[in-house]
Amino acid sequence: MRALLSRAPGGPDTLEMSELPDPVPAKGQLLVRVKACAINYPDVLIIEDRYQFKPARPFAPGGEVAGVVEALGEGVKAWSVGDRLIAMIGHGGLCEKVLVDSEMALPLPPERSFEEGSALILTYATSIHALIDRGRLKEGQTLLVLGAAGGVGLAAVELGKAFGARVIAAVSSDEKAVAARAAGADEAIVYPRGPFDKDQSKALAQMFKDAVGPNGADVIYDPVGGGYAEPALRSIAWEGRYLVVGFPAGIPKLPLNLTLLKSCDVCGVFWGAFAARDRAANAAHINALFRFWEEGKIAPKVSRTWPLEHGGEAIAYMAARKAVGKLVVTMG
Repeated sequence: MRALLSRAPGGPDTLEMSELPDPVPAKGQLLVRVKACAINYPDVLIIEDRYQFKPARPFAPGGEVAGVVEALGEGVKAWSVGDRLIAMIGHGGLCEKVLVDSEMALPLPPERSFEEGSALILTYATSIHALIDRGRLKEGQTLLVLGAAGGVGLAAVELGKAFGARVIAAVSSDEKAVAARAAGADEAIVYPRGPFDKDQSKALAQMFKDAVGPNGADVIYDPVGGGYAEPALRSIAWEGRYLVVGFPAGIPKLPLNLTLLKSCDVCGVFWGAFAARDRAANAAHINALFRFWEEGKIAPKVSRTWPLEHGGEAIAYMAARKAVGKLVVTMG
């Protein structure tokens, strides 16, 4: 089988197309022919050895796949050859075939494409965990979403509307503002590119305050970080919740006096660890996502696809923070 491998730490240009033997499913595993693999920001980090987990090399990036069952390991009862599925595998998705724990796979509805299926779980599961478990978002509250046109950003916009919130989308371009409004945002604002000096940071804070209104944002969803974090925090409501989701713009340093003045919470969001620690709660969230998907309240937005041999270009596009919605690599 073909695989796009990371053999040494580096950027997307260091990935190499290789031939590997087909894997063989062990007890409880499925051999899956990958049809589509979504690209996410962790794929940028993992090949540079900057992610929380560092797989042994060589490895293929890509943690989110959709495909077809080709073979069953011993003891597998709930799946059959030919079944369509979605799976989160951590890494290894930029290969033509992967092994998947049969208990962790999810059926892909017959009316959904492999591209859509590969783009569902990571972003929406992260966002529903963030908004419900960490942000305690309620109907009628105001939600400010930074990076609102990216994968997790659009998911947060759609889920915020599904939960009855007023959603303010903050993005970096007019094109992204259009995408955020199409996803249901009540308002979209275009912020400038950082880094910011003191006056620019103050102006950005005022932009956020004007957008969310005099009562502030009850929940702030921040998958961006960097110089955007403190200005956003300054727009938070009394007893608001600031959700720390990611840092493509850099890891910020927040002045903690702001948390005292607003009596607000700064909450970390680590969906992968949550899913491993509380499988029942995560399963309930996944069921809710499939219900919202069926009802049309959410819909993965796949904006661009690449073939496997150009998978590095997809990761480079993600690294450049150009993505609107999800980027997907297909296997042909």
